[in-house]
Amino acid sequence: MTAKSMKRHVFAASLMGAVVALGLACAQVLAAPSAQVRAVVLSADDAGSAIALKLSAKVAYRVTFAKSPNRIALILHHARAAPGLLIPQPAGPVTGLTSQPQANGDLRVTIFLTRPLPVHFTWDVGKSAATLVARLGAGAPPEQAPHTVQAEHAPRESGRDIVIAVDAGHGGVDPGATGHAGVHEKDVVLAIARSLARRINAEPGMRAVLTRDSDVFLTLRDRMHAAHAAKADLFVSIHADSIANSRVSGSSVYILSERGASNEAARSLADLENAADLKGGVSLADKGDRLASVLLDLSQSANISASMSAAHSVIGALQGVGLVRKPQVQQAGFVVLKSPDIPSMLVETAYISNPQEERRLRDPAQQAALADAVFTGLRAYFADNPPEGTRFSLARLPRPPTPPAATGAPGA
Repeated sequence: MTAKSMKRHVFAASLMGAVVALGLACAQVLAAPSAQVRAVVLSADDAGSAIALKLSAKVAYRVTFAKSPNRIALILHHARAAPGLLIPQPAGPVTGLTSQPQANGDLRVTIFLTRPLPVHFTWDVGKSAATLVARLGAGAPPEQAPHTVQAEHAPRESGRDIVIAVDAGHGGVDPGATGHAGVHEKDVVLAIARSLARRINAEPGMRAVLTRDSDVFLTLRDRMHAAHAAKADLFVSIHADSIANSRVSGSSVYILSERGASNEAARSLADLENAADLKGGVSLADKGDRLASVLLDLSQSANISASMSAAHSVIGALQGVGLVRKPQVQQAGFVVLKSPDIPSMLVETAYISNPQEERRLRDPAQQAALADAVFTGLRAYFADNPPEGTRFSLARLPRPPTPPAATGAPGA
């Protein structure tokens, strides 16, 4: 064999080895579904810091320490960052946070510090989420050398339906806006909400809960509480806009603003009974003010991010059935959107103050078209972001290979 051909042979063998190694790594990643890191929140003051990571499930992890620069590496086994995950800005003794996916399917979260600090990790585990809290500084016993926590089994609710709370705005003594022909907002949005609920209930793996199914008055907080009681995965409130200029037309979609979220957090922390049990099963009532604040901020951060994604999907679907006045998702401090742990949106289906759109809103065919568009957007969102333990999420899991058919000798 010539030297040149030998080099080719060695190169081919090396390449084959690399391909095999890569294949094994890929197989390892596919072998276990990844938990998703949905939000990261940093809270810091003179006493120290707390970093909370909200995951779709509890995972095993290990911790290492290093100097120059001072840092803590948190390795989350079989975990990945959610698309668009926001990393908070440095604060207090924390000079930086990074997240890096690893080749074996793990996620490395690095915490950079001004100085070496003791750290202590604890879990807050709910039915559909798990929060890993790292306490840094005074009062935190140092984490022992590599620490592993076994992952939880699949939730008991495995295979459940996605629950959507459908809220028809106004009602009873509150008619909402009234069009030039006398059409009341409360009536047309109830018809659209009922149509949307029927469309959701016809979809395998999805279920709708109406906050009201008749002409009754509900407070805004009652509507939020109804969504919590149903353990809803998403809340959508249906409205029909009104403005002095009768020529204005089109749909728009709103989610909660950051300022609205901050105001609600202050209200909730002042009245822990109001936020004692978040949807995931995490209780704030037995937490100190600081940890409760971190957990609530974490929940709201993930909630607004999910609300934005779902609202984008609904806006895209509404563009297919008529004029969308505001193609960008709007943000406002609507009280009905302030559940800190349920993604929420408010859909202004059309302008009832516009005579053409008033006629459209009272037409059953147009009501069904609007409802179908909202449903299409919601379904597309959940197809890409299925809550853990739902039929949608199980459908996305890789199926195990079919075992070969058993064979045996004749007469065996």
